[in-house]
Amino acid sequence: MAISVTAPAACRSWTFDRSTPLASSSSSSSSSSRLSNLSSLQFHSRIPRLTLSNRRFTTFPSKSRTLILAQAKKQTFSSLDELLEKAEKPVLVDFYATWCGPCQFMGPILNEVSITMGDTLQVVKIDTEKYPEIANKYNIEALPTFILFKDGKPFDRFEGALTANQLIQRIEGTLKVKN
Repeated sequence: MAISVTAPAACRSWTFDRSTPLASSSSSSSSSSRLSNLSSLQFHSRIPRLTLSNRRFTTFPSKSRTLILAQAKKQTFSSLDELLEKAEKPVLVDFYATWCGPCQFMGPILNEVSITMGDTLQVVKIDTEKYPEIANKYNIEALPTFILFKDGKPFDRFEGALTANQLIQRIEGTLKVKN
């Protein structure tokens, strides 16, 4: 069994303003490649309005925005126990399933939390459909379920979707109180 861990490796940012079209239809081959490159990015900022016309595909935000792309690296461990044993910082484990709507909602939020708390926290996602024995070991009965581990032992546990700020406050509060 292999467990993959995603952690932020690098961040890049782009700034778009009113005068910067995302792609132009005047050169269809370059615009489609530019557009496909953009469509594969994860944006942590919402674009308020997109305008589609025959001539170009543009965005008109009220002011320029910086969009952040986080590139992740994957680490593989033979077991969750090994990962927890070797962890140098607390580990937040997200027990999820691909069919779970709230779990899918939490995906980008966990990426944001991983970037924000990368120095103090490691985030791990475990698919309960692929690893039911791990879900059983930790009595996972609702999805998503989050367990915060410290020194290889469960430290805090909670269920359900949260915003990034709520999740960060919960983790920071728990680590402060129980230190």
